Amino acid sequence: MAENTQLEFLWSRIKERAEKLINTISFSSFIEDLVPVDVVNKKIVLKASTEVVAKTVTQHHLEQLREAAQSADVGIVGVVIVVDGSDTYTLEEAPDAFEESSVVLDPRYTFDSFVVGPSNKFVYAAAKSVAEAPGENFNPLYIYGGTGLGKTHLMQAIANEIAKKKPSLKVIYTTSEKFLNEYVDSMYAKKSAGTDNEFRFRNRYRNVDVLIIDDIQFWAGKYGVQEAFFHTFNELFSQHKQIVISSDCPAKELTTLEERLRTRFEGGLIADIQPPDLETKIAILKRKALEKKYIVPDDVLAFLVKNSDNNVRTLEGRLNTVIFASKLHEEPISLKLAGIALQESIGNDEEQEEITPETIIKATCAYYSVTKADLIGKSKRQELVRARQVCVYLLCNMLALPLVSIGKIMGGRDHATIIYARDKITELMRVNDAISKGVTDIRSSVLKQ
Repeated sequence: MAENTQLEFLWSRIKERAEKLINTISFSSFIEDLVPVDVVNKKIVLKASTEVVAKTVTQHHLEQLREAAQSADVGIVGVVIVVDGSDTYTLEEAPDAFEESSVVLDPRYTFDSFVVGPSNKFVYAAAKSVAEAPGENFNPLYIYGGTGLGKTHLMQAIANEIAKKKPSLKVIYTTSEKFLNEYVDSMYAKKSAGTDNEFRFRNRYRNVDVLIIDDIQFWAGKYGVQEAFFHTFNELFSQHKQIVISSDCPAKELTTLEERLRTRFEGGLIADIQPPDLETKIAILKRKALEKKYIVPDDVLAFLVKNSDNNVRTLEGRLNTVIFASKLHEEPISLKLAGIALQESIGNDEEQEEITPETIIKATCAYYSVTKADLIGKSKRQELVRARQVCVYLLCNMLALPLVSIGKIMGGRDHATIIYARDKITELMRVNDAISKGVTDIRSSVLKQ
């Protein structure tokens, strides 16, 4: 694989030319965040974050990227788009018509399977109320909270409940990324057989009884799709149709969303999901274990929770590791097995100090021998940039904080910068042992404090 610095140089030269060939909306939505990962047969390999992004770039912008690569005069003759977990995309003809598709609901996401505790009792009740009487209670419903706290579970639970108890209602659950992709298709895909793709897009989203959109912070700075949703929102709201939205931060903190959108969100019910307390974490793990047909001793559950962060996905990952170890060694689940499987000391019964942003920053500074001022500062020195990105990754994964809040903690950086840093370290950990070791060592240091 080519050196990262060389890859980034090549991609920056190509991007300069691509920006002149591709419309602003598409460039900021799909091209800007592509990551160069290799050069093969004089073609630069660019990684997309999701299959939706990869497909959109491949179908609509591959020729323009190829032209940009050749005009950059850096020895690159073509472009290949890849995505984690998928095959390489090759050049395809753009579709003749806008294709409608929905995000498939997970039947496991129900209100019954959602573990309720003090941290989420209010938002759970609000979601249940909306599902029971769509359009009548709390419209719009705006749910926000950090990563891995259950926002998507509740959003899909609303859709599943309405589909089950009110099958005559038309419900669409989608992600903000999928909505954006369809919007771009409607604007730039070719018309076929006299069909107006823009009209089909409007008709799809404005003729529903319930519209549920997950993770709208993805629209930050993307004003074309914000305009489209603004008109969709007004149309549905005027007909008393239910709208449910989720984000990783309060509406007032989405400063890159238009003011008129934020005020509409704030006109309904805003409900947040807080990190779960100790008892709720244990209840969540117990529920997950039973779903997998395992009974986990209480002391093991307490151990899994004590040494973990607030992210429910992380908790489940730790549980899965212990269950796998039990299968592998053909041993019953025990405290000793859990400690060995997770390579953590069982330790004593002393109460572990609460993990805070400051403890993570302090541990990162100690590991990389830098000061806090340098870590959150503006220096572009490579060693400081990497330490800063690692710190962002740990803040995102060890604390259930909105990305906007993490940006403020890290010197007032914007939402997009935090996402880039988090995803960059996620990518590097797969191929760079030094980065992976650094993350593991800093995490262990934080947990032992």
